[in-house]
Amino acid sequence: MGGVVGKEESPKASVPETKLEAKIIEAMRRREIEGSSMKSFNNIILKFPKIDQSLRKCKATFEGFDEDGSGAIDPQELKHCFQKLEIKFSDEEINDLFEACDINEDMGIKFNEFIVLLCLVYLLKEDSSTKHAKFSMGLPNFETTFETLVDSFVFLDKNKDGYVSRNEMVDAINETTSGERSSGRIAMKRFEEMDWDKNGMVNFKEFLFAFTRWVGIEDIEDEDEENV
Repeated sequence: MGGVVGKEESPKASVPETKLEAKIIEAMRRREIEGSSMKSFNNIILKFPKIDQSLRKCKATFEGFDEDGSGAIDPQELKHCFQKLEIKFSDEEINDLFEACDINEDMGIKFNEFIVLLCLVYLLKEDSSTKHAKFSMGLPNFETTFETLVDSFVFLDKNKDGYVSRNEMVDAINETTSGERSSGRIAMKRFEEMDWDKNGMVNFKEFLFAFTRWVGIEDIEDEDEENV
């Protein structure tokens, strides 16, 4: 792992590209003050099966909001989704979330994108009591799963600036407790999978999309398409 540790630190992406990203970064920084319960990178990996199981239970909720059964949620259906979950976001905020999570730009939010969108909404909610009340409706164990996802990001973001850098990923691996084995090469591969825009920094949205792939959420969509 010595070769990995020697990598240079990438410059901080201190200026968010969109107003939504700025809000997400600000919300994450507030959350990071509380710290993380994660002890090692392997600790995160061991959570994958439980996270996968919990997120798969959201599939029925997704299908309920996909009113026309197209396999994706369109902008109007997303607004209906927010109304049913009693999430009080403006039309502009909903549209911004839609554009941010519609990574294929096909005007439809697929299941993995829906999971990421819900996680971002959950983070952005300022009233924690209201947040917990609303997201328990039809989303079993989602609160615990979301906290696990946030906890994982906070553990990786050592300087608590709302981004994860290459060196922070290396630091996380180096904190692996005695008796555990982690590969620096695997860690850097994970980082490359997260860093979509290749700017050397990973924000929470990028992290969430990578996580859905790691735990196999995209496999659900492939299975559904094969069964059509």
